[in-house]
Amino acid sequence: MTADYRGIPSVDRVLAHPGVARLAQTFSREAVTALTRRQLDQVRKAVANGAPAPPLDEIAQQVAHAAAAEWAAGPRPVINATGVIIHTNLGRAPLSRDALNAVQKSALGYSDLEYDLDAGDRGSRMQHVAALLQQVTGAEAALAVNNNASAVMLMLAALAAGREVIVSRGEAVEIGGGFRIPDVLRQSGATLVEVGTTNRTYLRDYQAALSPRTAALLKVHASNFRITGFTHTATLEELASLARQHGMLLLHDLGSGCLLPTERFGLAHEPTPQESITASAELVCFSTDKLLGGPQGGVVAGKRELVERVARHPLARAVRMDKLGLAALSATLLHYVKGEAIQEVPVWRMIAAPLDELETRARRWAHAVHEAASVVRGESTIGGGSLPGETLPTWLLALTPGSAGSPEELLRRLRHAPTPVIGRVVDDQVVLDPRTVSPDEEETLLEAVRHALPM
Repeated sequence: MTADYRGIPSVDRVLAHPGVARLAQTFSREAVTALTRRQLDQVRKAVANGAPAPPLDEIAQQVAHAAAAEWAAGPRPVINATGVIIHTNLGRAPLSRDALNAVQKSALGYSDLEYDLDAGDRGSRMQHVAALLQQVTGAEAALAVNNNASAVMLMLAALAAGREVIVSRGEAVEIGGGFRIPDVLRQSGATLVEVGTTNRTYLRDYQAALSPRTAALLKVHASNFRITGFTHTATLEELASLARQHGMLLLHDLGSGCLLPTERFGLAHEPTPQESITASAELVCFSTDKLLGGPQGGVVAGKRELVERVARHPLARAVRMDKLGLAALSATLLHYVKGEAIQEVPVWRMIAAPLDELETRARRWAHAVHEAASVVRGESTIGGGSLPGETLPTWLLALTPGSAGSPEELLRRLRHAPTPVIGRVVDDQVVLDPRTVSPDEEETLLEAVRHALPM
């Protein structure tokens, strides 16, 4: 059977359609024409496979949908109602108001990014965060880069390239996106020496692996998993003593960048940079967009001479933090210096949210939504490779799909709201956790829920 292409409109006819013509008023005519040609190519392929040519209105709608998908500014804002506080897929830590304002001021005009106002000459971009990082960690010096994987690789490239780094087999971990500590070490030019077993590594295992080629001992905090049962790890203090005896470095990859004691919120202890530096780790590195609550970034902090060596390495320029990240990080660190992080940094405000306040909000949502809504107890998680297995009690808005179909269909409807709402399924109900929803997002969330639930 020969395909009939006669029903396919010309490019000019599609461009003349009111819906497509409006696109050409917003975007360039050249871009809309190219998009229309691509859409018509798809129509021809479908017709060649035996499908009838769709009417002009349908083709115009397809062009409009393609434009909305391809030319929308992104990433799009979403409402995180999952209860996962540091949600890697949803952008990790939301910024404080002060951090957001700092980014806006830095972005709108020129800044003293690399300019010394006193000297009237070139300055260092690290001047904006170095002193703050020193104050909150107790380090002699600090360097900010674009993420913690970069911090680890840069640290090892500068201090251990061509030599050996000893790490426990149980700490040769994989972090988000498939990045593995052994791969990072290889890219840095250092040679990985794994010691011990997955669940038990003793100080004597490190001692037995020492050689004239050993540059450093590396301790990696298992921030995204937990091994329980028959386990043992050498302490940071033990490793610091061993490193001193043999004149080598102790490096500590902390991961989460936690600066506050997590025990006060009913959570397990999360190691802090302050503790590592006190325990004589020469350098520590950590993320700035996890429990620190700032923008994406990583930090290398510790002994001044070592930080300066790391900063001079050629790779440092390739992984440096940009001006917007530095502005947000500076403002975030100031919250810690002022002693207001729990009140002002969103991650800590969510962690510290009182249970009765969460119940009040969930019940207010249920009252405002639909008879299919109820309030149930639940658990929030920290997420983002921080405090694995740790949860916080919470109250949830629970939605029964009803005629909306399955819970997955209701989740899909919520995701396709003008401002997408991201929830999860528990016991065949869609649940939304107020812990991770800011008060100024509530009405938008409720509107999305009302539209997603058939009346």
